[in-house]
Amino acid sequence: MNIYKWLWSKIGGRPWTYIIRDIWNEAEWLIQLIWFGIGVSCGVYFGWKLALIAWGIYTFGYISGHLFWGTKWIKGQRGR
Repeated sequence: MNIYKWLWSKIGGRPWTYIIRDIWNEAEWLIQLIWFGIGVSCGVYFGWKLALIAWGIYTFGYISGHLFWGTKWIKGQRGR
């Protein structure tokens, strides 16, 4: 048994990825609000330049996630 499976079976009862997906689909605004709060906190603590760089990296990842993951890739796929 791997450590991750042992941990999620004790904490949450199912894979954390599934739990996070459920939370995301039910309250995306909450997750975005938490990330925003973390960004503001980093800006205050570490300086706004570093916080803006981190925000840019996060935005790139967020957009990449929407473009490249979630549906099966089909070469030359067209709209319906």
